[in-house]
Amino acid sequence: MTSRPSKRHLLRCAVLGYVGIMLIAPVSVILYRTFEPGLGHFWAWVSTPAAVSALNLSLLLVIIVVPLNALFGVSTAILLVRNRFRGRSILQAILDLPFAVSPIIVGVALIALWGSSGALGFVESSLGFKIIFGLPGMVLASIFVTLPFVVREVQPVLVEVGVEQEQAAATLGSTAWQTLWRVTLPSIRWGLTYGIVLTTARTLGEFGAVIMVSSNLPGQSQTLTLLANDRYHRGAEYGAYAVSTLLMGVAVAFLAAKAALLLYRKQAKALDRAVH
Repeated sequence: MTSRPSKRHLLRCAVLGYVGIMLIAPVSVILYRTFEPGLGHFWAWVSTPAAVSALNLSLLLVIIVVPLNALFGVSTAILLVRNRFRGRSILQAILDLPFAVSPIIVGVALIALWGSSGALGFVESSLGFKIIFGLPGMVLASIFVTLPFVVREVQPVLVEVGVEQEQAAATLGSTAWQTLWRVTLPSIRWGLTYGIVLTTARTLGEFGAVIMVSSNLPGQSQTLTLLANDRYHRGAEYGAYAVSTLLMGVAVAFLAAKAALLLYRKQAKALDRAVH
């Protein structure tokens, strides 16, 4: 009969092997092929006008999408936690739709809705405001796929903190806005921060929905993910590796920031318990 320590070691090896094959090995191959020719070669490929434009566009999408989803996410989380209304469970299910629907389907749906021959095509044909195959379409696609992150991070925090502090603030004469800014937002700041980090990472890495609604022109409407795909299919494999590494570095930086904030939060909680 296998001993319990042997089972633990077997499980540990199985988990490490799985993580190594599925995560570490692909990333290691990309990093090796990127830096094998040297840092100078890498810099030459990531400093081209197309790469700089793709980085700027990716960051612009982050600047637009993250605040919008943060505002909507906090408002929706407060609505779901602090109110009971008809259709609440339906709204809960709809918010998880981006997790279940393929990004390609999202892109097709946006084209059917906002395209020149779509249901709202008059916006482009009559008003001259181009949405599909332009920046607005890319923003809409990114917002859709990142919609649940802030809501799902903030919602359990609101449930945990309860309503006692907000009720006390209202009893002392605080207005709704004062309660929001001085009580509610400080209490959910960590959940909101995690949601923002996840939204940022997903916005930077989104491909399927964005490629459907982008004109995908180098130096004009390509994000880093689109540029990597374009370079690979054009035969410039090293260029694709270099851009992928750049994108991975930016995304990992945001995830590292999340890990650092989580560590800081744990240390702050431990210090607070020690003081009290």
